[in-house]
Amino acid sequence: MQINELERLARQIRLRDVQAVFEAGAGHVGGEMSVIDILTALYFRVLNIDPAAPKAPGRDRFVLSKGHTACALYITLAKRGFIPEAEISTFLQANSRLNGHPNCNKVPGVETNTGPLGHGLPVAVGMAKAAKLSGASYHTYVVTGDGEMQEGSNWEAIMAAAQFGLDNLTLIIDHNRFQQGAALSDTNDIAPLRPKLEAFGWEVSEINGNAMAEVVPALEHRGGRPHCIVAHTNKGHGISFMQDRVDWHHKVPSKEQYEIAVAELSEAL
Repeated sequence: MQINELERLARQIRLRDVQAVFEAGAGHVGGEMSVIDILTALYFRVLNIDPAAPKAPGRDRFVLSKGHTACALYITLAKRGFIPEAEISTFLQANSRLNGHPNCNKVPGVETNTGPLGHGLPVAVGMAKAAKLSGASYHTYVVTGDGEMQEGSNWEAIMAAAQFGLDNLTLIIDHNRFQQGAALSDTNDIAPLRPKLEAFGWEVSEINGNAMAEVVPALEHRGGRPHCIVAHTNKGHGISFMQDRVDWHHKVPSKEQYEIAVAELSEAL
């Protein structure tokens, strides 16, 4: 897809995400709005994947380490053809396979279960190392939250990736500046992220993670070292009353708020 097509699709995914969270009465809509541009670019431009063969050995791997934003992943997978789009209406319902965190045993296209923060990047390092050991050509991508980068397991994985020379690994940090309950700067402020990753031997790019024209080339970049993309994003991006508001980490819109959000997102279409 071209940039303008990706932008339009990302807006469609945002709209469906807000609808799904409102109907379910639960979710993590703020962080989903911030990461959707990245997910859209990955699944519709960058990843070498086939919905008809979700376990093909040569496929690229993607790990959503910030697994609480699973609804955005499900909608992206549905748009890409991994699961039926009609199934999104079952999100968080009893006996639905679309749980609050992604499950690789139930949902095609999900590479590993995530939810406990700080687990996805170590798993992704293992995937990338496995490709090196077996001579496989696939690339591994992983998205973390910025609050999640406070977890020590991530920094052990970052150190290992540099030691192993994993130039087949791309880490995207969704740097929306807020975590559950507080701004990142008020808890354990790890910003700026770039010099820290560079000190661990990684190549680092900084982009506007809600600008598709910057997201795509950053994801397509290949170098000689592990690559980290610090994606500066907005929590609640695209919805006026949600944007950069910490309470929208897992708040659910009221009927009136839902109608405003739908109107704003629909206008952009």
